Amino acid sequence: MELTRRLLDYLLSGELTPGQRIPSERQLAEALSTGRSTVREAIKSLSLLGLLEQRVGDGTYLSRSTSDLLPQVIEWGILLGEKRLEDLLEARHHLEVQLAGWAAERRSNEQLERLRELAGQMRDAGDDFDAYVAADIAFHLQLAEASGNSVLTSVLTNIQSLLQAWATRVIRTAGETHTSLAMHEPILRAVENRDAEAAQEAMRAHMERATRRLRDSMPESGSAGMSA
Repeated sequence: MELTRRLLDYLLSGELTPGQRIPSERQLAEALSTGRSTVREAIKSLSLLGLLEQRVGDGTYLSRSTSDLLPQVIEWGILLGEKRLEDLLEARHHLEVQLAGWAAERRSNEQLERLRELAGQMRDAGDDFDAYVAADIAFHLQLAEASGNSVLTSVLTNIQSLLQAWATRVIRTAGETHTSLAMHEPILRAVENRDAEAAQEAMRAHMERATRRLRDSMPESGSAGMSA
């Protein structure tokens, strides 16, 4: 974790601009006086946080949205480190499943209508990935609000920037939005029908797929296109 923090400080020192390629693993290892394998794991953690963008065969770049994500990264700084990020993925999975079930039981007609509107925005976004992700995250936050549990809704809201970074990575890696949309539609139907069990099952399937696709979007260690 200490190395990840040092790398974060180095990347945000002002020497690199958003969208710029970062130095190679070897160069970073020399600059930070550590091993390349340690640097590689730190890069993976910062990529999962959305601060770095790994392009297979083309190196690793500082995210263009770094300034927007930085406040959340500071707030969730304790999560810097692969194990804690895995813990967060697991926690999000169970949190969203529970919230979906409560939303089906407790949603108001106005909240249901808003969920329908957001699903429509996702459908209309097509290949506009940024528009799709914005509607996607808003759908999840509206679902949380419909659950009626303000504490757990706040937890999800506080990691909104991370959710956006992860959703963007998954959608851009997939290169399309229709398979993601197909995972949201049964959630909406279950909430419409006030079927808590179906809502939880649909959200569980969505979370399992989303988590798997996020992990699959990360280049394997040593194959991130970093030159020696």
